[in-house]
Amino acid sequence: MDKVKSLEDLKRLREEALEKRRVKTATGEVQVIVGMGTVGIAAGARDTLKAILEYIEAENLTGIVVRQTGNIGMDSFEPIVQVVIGDNPKVTYGKVTPDAARRIMKEHVAGGKIVKEHVIES
Repeated sequence: MDKVKSLEDLKRLREEALEKRRVKTATGEVQVIVGMGTVGIAAGARDTLKAILEYIEAENLTGIVVRQTGNIGMDSFEPIVQVVIGDNPKVTYGKVTPDAARRIMKEHVAGGKIVKEHVIES
């Protein structure tokens, strides 16, 4: 940990800690949750997550919180992505390849239209 040598150092450390906490607890209008359990990673969830993040950056999208979670419990459908927009019910997508992830981001997250062929009915 950094040594605090002055009041300015203390203020800087406090601001950094507050910013980290703000980022962790940020509540966006849209949440995209990627299952990153062992099975998900083995099925390609890292590439799916990377495609989602790259899409958000390329399209300059804001108000989207991308989170990782552990095993969602539907191993045969991995990689799994869940989308929550506002107060709408969570939509769970299965077998989400990077191409499917980009399509979900474009059509559902940015366009508001659920991509039915990838939805897992729960």
